[in-house]
Amino acid sequence: MQAAPALANWHGLFDFRHLRTRMTVLYAALFALALLVVAVVAQVMIRAHAERSVRAELATSGSVYDRIWALRAASLFTSADVLARDFGFRAAVASGDRPTIVSAVSNLRARAGVANAFVIDGTGAVMGDGPADLRATLRTLPATFGNGRHDAVIATGSGTYRLVVAPIMAPVEIGRVVFAIPLDAAEMRALERLSAIPLSATMLHRRADGHWASRSGASVADSWPNSGIDRFVDGTIARDAATPKTLDLAGDRAFALAIPLAGRGTAPEAALLLSYPLDTALASYHSLQIGIALAGVMGLILMLLGSRRLASGIARPIAALDAAAKALEEGSRAELKVEGSDEIARLAESFNTMSAGILEREHRITHLAFHDSLTGLPNRTFFRQQLETAITRTAKLNERAAVLCLDLDGFKGVNDTLGHPIGDALLRQVGLILDDLASDGTVSRLGGDEFAIILAGRWEDDRPRALAQTILDRFRHPIAVDELHIASAVSIGIAVAPHDGPDGDALLKSADLALYRAKQDGRGVFRFFEPALDAAARRRRQLELDLREALFTGQFRLNYQPIFDLARDRIGCFEALLRWQHPSRGNIPPAEFIPVAEETGLIVAIGEWVMHEACRQAAAWPAHVRVAVNVSPLQFRNSGFSNIIVQALTRGGLSADRLEVEITESVFLDGENGVLQVLHQLRAMGVRIALDDFGTGYSSLSYLRSFPFDKIKIDKSFVDLVAQDPSSAAIVHAIVDLARALKMETTAEGVEDRDQLNELRDQGCSSIQGFWFSRPIEGDAVLAMIAGPMSAAA
Repeated sequence: MQAAPALANWHGLFDFRHLRTRMTVLYAALFALALLVVAVVAQVMIRAHAERSVRAELATSGSVYDRIWALRAASLFTSADVLARDFGFRAAVASGDRPTIVSAVSNLRARAGVANAFVIDGTGAVMGDGPADLRATLRTLPATFGNGRHDAVIATGSGTYRLVVAPIMAPVEIGRVVFAIPLDAAEMRALERLSAIPLSATMLHRRADGHWASRSGASVADSWPNSGIDRFVDGTIARDAATPKTLDLAGDRAFALAIPLAGRGTAPEAALLLSYPLDTALASYHSLQIGIALAGVMGLILMLLGSRRLASGIARPIAALDAAAKALEEGSRAELKVEGSDEIARLAESFNTMSAGILEREHRITHLAFHDSLTGLPNRTFFRQQLETAITRTAKLNERAAVLCLDLDGFKGVNDTLGHPIGDALLRQVGLILDDLASDGTVSRLGGDEFAIILAGRWEDDRPRALAQTILDRFRHPIAVDELHIASAVSIGIAVAPHDGPDGDALLKSADLALYRAKQDGRGVFRFFEPALDAAARRRRQLELDLREALFTGQFRLNYQPIFDLARDRIGCFEALLRWQHPSRGNIPPAEFIPVAEETGLIVAIGEWVMHEACRQAAAWPAHVRVAVNVSPLQFRNSGFSNIIVQALTRGGLSADRLEVEITESVFLDGENGVLQVLHQLRAMGVRIALDDFGTGYSSLSYLRSFPFDKIKIDKSFVDLVAQDPSSAAIVHAIVDLARALKMETTAEGVEDRDQLNELRDQGCSSIQGFWFSRPIEGDAVLAMIAGPMSAAA
């Protein structure tokens, strides 16, 4: 009873009226075709690889044989030449002393380890033991073999021999010493053992009928009638190049290499044939070929089973369409996969388009519910949701959350004077500006001219303050609205979770109170809600405000610390040091206000003032005294830095060679190209460049290679222990030697006692700087110090 449904299933599977049948047959046929192509390509590649490997080995074996024979021929020629030059031997040959000659030849043959050795006198007589036909051939041996050769391969009736000939001179040629090495089966077996593959070596010689023959006497062409061996060897001789080729040898395909051997004349009398059967070369690939075949068969079986399974599940797209329709009904969307171009595929594509349209309209409605229609920013509802999520994550994931409430100052006047359309356009511009500046936060419009920003996740302690200051700086510039430039400012209140509020309502309330305080303090500022966030933030903000005030009211001054030239025993330079005399806080150390100036960008303006002031004061010093000015990386990378140098030198009346710009390795952190361009511009002007704090960075040597500095300043950390610590002394010594090799000066910073001075002087340091010589002095005391008695040992 159960066999009938199973039979019906198989009958339906092979019914070509069904799509599943066509798919099964199509996939199986395509897979079989692919397997066939892969098998053919694999066989071709395997055969090609085997051919390349064997051809390379044949060529290598031939080359090895040539090199070995060349070395052996040179050795035999040397042995023969030694005998040929022997005075007693030459006398015996000249006088025809046969016993002496035969004895000498016998000894020579024993020493050289060769089968045959002969002496041919001036009359053509051959002395020495050997086959008769070989001796007869030697009587007709030419005087030379051409091209200065001393060896040749000849073929005689008794065998093939390689001859090595050395002339006997007294002072003209009176005879020759000849070695004859038989190229027999033993020689061929020795050659075969030199190869990494089991090749066969055969010595061929040309018969009188023109065919090439082996030592068996039979023609190779007769033994291998279809091999084309005669054409192969003759073609190799004509091309003067040995190239491996596939030939039919002994009924099998084989790789062969013919090496013509130079004879007595221009035409070779013998050739070396190296061969390797193709079947042997391919034997190592049989397992791979069997594996490919088995994999193909197994793949075909699996493909048939998979195709049947795919055909059996052809109704699944209908089920997927039903599930997607139910999901759409419930308010979500399931994307159908569109395959092919049949009715089901077209239905799936139409369904996807319809569901996408429905969900897009729903998303638009949702967006309007959670976003401000004027600016497109999230509205108060969305803001509250995001704020609650951020506060929850602060407790669970140890993250942080902060709220910045912003209010435009004087926005009502914009609406009253320019109209609401301009006011709306201004609000849109403000939204765009805030969204751009707070790329790591969520910007929302809470209503009217009030905006808010959520900072969530992991950020630095100073991030809320830095963002608030960035916003204030941006709003100090007029905003372009419809060809109008509207001056606007913003007040900001900041609250940080969880200290300023455990939930969204409390945190937002704290930020509003901080905003109210900012407006009370004069608008256009930011305020933190909690003093616990704190006095440091307030002091930092106040320090920034005081820095701006100090720059405009002239609270800065310069002190100068002398740099003593040890070679000339005089002051050669003064380093300009910035000092800030605050009207209420007194002298503020540079270590406290310089980082703030760099973070806020004020260092550019402060550095410009320092450069101008230093050049102005240094112009009154003696011509041999330079002024050194430290330059911040931010100031150095400013596009107008070179122009500032030119203006400072021009207005101060100082020659460029008396200005020394000190930079640190940190200027290279953003790349060398722009930095090197500015350095070369300064060098072209005549300004000296010093690399400060050398050895405390990461790639000092690469910077010295990239740009030839005028001076290297050795950091105080190496100088402190230079007189007590051998390693510090070694480092200083290495730096001084390096600078001397690169034709650079060296200045040791932080010299504070006589032992340090003596050690640095012994090391060859160019100049010193530190409290041992002088502390920084006021600018009006420089001339007096220069005019007074000076000594580094004082």
